[in-house]
Amino acid sequence: MAGDRTNSANSRITAWQPKVPGIAEVFHAHFTDHAYPAHTHDSWTLMIVDDGSVDFGLDRHRHGATGKGIVALLPPGVTHDGRTATPAGFRKRVLYLDTSVLPERLAGTAVDSPILADALLRHRVHQLHDALGHAGDAFEGEARLAFVRERLQFHLAGTRSRQPGREAGRLAVALRELLDARVADGMTLQEAGTVLRAHPTHLIRCFKRTYGLPPHVYLTGLRIDRARRLLLAGGRPADVATEVGFYDQAHLNRHFRRHVGTTPARYATAPRG
Repeated sequence: MAGDRTNSANSRITAWQPKVPGIAEVFHAHFTDHAYPAHTHDSWTLMIVDDGSVDFGLDRHRHGATGKGIVALLPPGVTHDGRTATPAGFRKRVLYLDTSVLPERLAGTAVDSPILADALLRHRVHQLHDALGHAGDAFEGEARLAFVRERLQFHLAGTRSRQPGREAGRLAVALRELLDARVADGMTLQEAGTVLRAHPTHLIRCFKRTYGLPPHVYLTGLRIDRARRLLLAGGRPADVATEVGFYDQAHLNRHFRRHVGTTPARYATAPRG
């Protein structure tokens, strides 16, 4: 993840390109007094505002975006601008999504209604940003993007999610077997969906119904179990991290503390009973 970059005394931005297919850029900004000139993007702009308010023009109509369950979606190729709408400025988080996530043919609906009052969607976008903020959590990021995409398609095309049926157990077992065989290397949801011939969100729902937790949490648990065994056998935390599939030692440390309550180094040197 890129570090903060301060453009002036009145602005702070952070931007990076995550390793999640379909997301071209993540952009976080805090502006106290800023105005964007009219411009276009070749990607979808998905924005949530954490503090303050943004006024923007889209296709010659003006709109306002604030927090409290509001999501703004601006389509590719359509001219828009933006400016601070409150004296204290605003903080926003933006995802630039390419047309593999949302087809460009849905742009017309987004032009007509770029402000989506949907608390569930906003929560999902927030969760996605949290996942994208940690290097190595691309599998979780892909899963959360799939649910964001599903909700956006509901708004733009009226597409409703499919709920698990009798096939849930079969698909869950098959996905678990794939994950068990790829603990260190991992796999993408797209790969799993292709192999099992199922939509990613349907796979996740089937897995959670069957096992009580989503696939990315299950995979992390497998990696933690392997890490514990290797650490007790004398492995160095940095080596263990990459061997079991974590991005680096910091990635291992973050999840290890959540699962075990201590750091890998302390766990490895704890007194034996």
